[in-house]
Amino acid sequence: MLDPALLRGHLAETAKRLATRGYTLDVAALEAIEAQRKSAQTETQELQNLRNTRSKAIGVAKGKGEDASALLAEVAGIGDKLKANEQHLAEIQAKLADIALGMPNLPHESAPVGDDETGNVEQHRWGTPRAFDFAVKDHVELGAHKGWLDGDTGAKLSGARFTVLRGELARLHRALAQFMLDLHTTEHGYLECNVPLLVNADAMQGTGQLPKFEEDLFATEVGETKRYLIPTAEVSLTNIVREEIVEADKLPLRMAAHSLCFRAEAGSHGRDTRGMIRQHQFEKVELVSIAKPAESFAEHERMTRCAEVVLEKLGLPYRRVLLCTGDMGFTATKTFDLEVWLPSQNTYREISSCSNCTDFQARRMHARWRNPETGKPELVHTLNGSGVAVGRALIAVMENYQNVDGSITVPAALRQYMGGAERIA
Repeated sequence: MLDPALLRGHLAETAKRLATRGYTLDVAALEAIEAQRKSAQTETQELQNLRNTRSKAIGVAKGKGEDASALLAEVAGIGDKLKANEQHLAEIQAKLADIALGMPNLPHESAPVGDDETGNVEQHRWGTPRAFDFAVKDHVELGAHKGWLDGDTGAKLSGARFTVLRGELARLHRALAQFMLDLHTTEHGYLECNVPLLVNADAMQGTGQLPKFEEDLFATEVGETKRYLIPTAEVSLTNIVREEIVEADKLPLRMAAHSLCFRAEAGSHGRDTRGMIRQHQFEKVELVSIAKPAESFAEHERMTRCAEVVLEKLGLPYRRVLLCTGDMGFTATKTFDLEVWLPSQNTYREISSCSNCTDFQARRMHARWRNPETGKPELVHTLNGSGVAVGRALIAVMENYQNVDGSITVPAALRQYMGGAERIA
């Protein structure tokens, strides 16, 4: 959530910045509700003071042996009105909270202004796309050998956007996840975590999936208990510090997890229906950092670099893109996307997204750190990034390392996880 001070003291400027994200803030309506809140809060405080004053007068009267019945009746009337006022104030505050929960984070000043992905700005490229001397196959054609990649069986089991992997391709998929985890934990300093795939609504709200994106989530209900399948391990990892105060010497807290991820892809009908590009169930190695506010943008650069190293060690050409205001995720203030080269599409496709959310998620989660200079708790900054998407890395390896006979050369970095195999065929 945004700082309430922005909505009270800098409403016009906040609305202007939100507009660059395609979010229209009804300033007049919010000002009207805020005026109601101030009025109700002032009246409530006055009633509380009046009740306290009259209660003291009752004590004095009784102490003197005087008749306090009139004062008692007045206090009872004040109590009834106070209760009604408190309920009215709570309703207004709930309305303001609902509005605040629907607002995206403010874009950082370095984020380019734009409406969609066409406004993104390329930062740099690494690697040279391979020149093939034969007709390039896409990952679906390559995976058809021996039924390694089977969308038909996935559809039979679960419906569209599910896939079954078999044999050496399934092993290569597993090898990628193991390689990424080992790299991030041994070389990049992330703590490996194994986290729940099912979380409660508080966790989803803490990282911004609820209430705005409920239609994109899978949920389970057992009795009266509702839990959500995580769309990314970011949810579980970031919520570890929910309602906690982290000591300064523990920051930055860097965590990594390999997990299944579940997304209903409700807004993506008709997009990337072929193969594994956009699945309801997929795997990802997620990176999360909990940082001091003064260090979060340096941590953002570091996290993005950690994801880049994955692609470089795999020998996959990629480019880094700074997302514009209209293409960033709901909770992000600044985002770098890494896009990997896919020969079959002759273009770069997203494989990692690294975002600094500043204190936006922390305010929802009441996640804080103790500033040693003041001794007081302050909101942390939260960051998350893909390090990287396992399924899309598999696609990139298949296509970039394919051979004319349909076999796939195993990148050197993965061979220790593949029993030393140099190719799969």
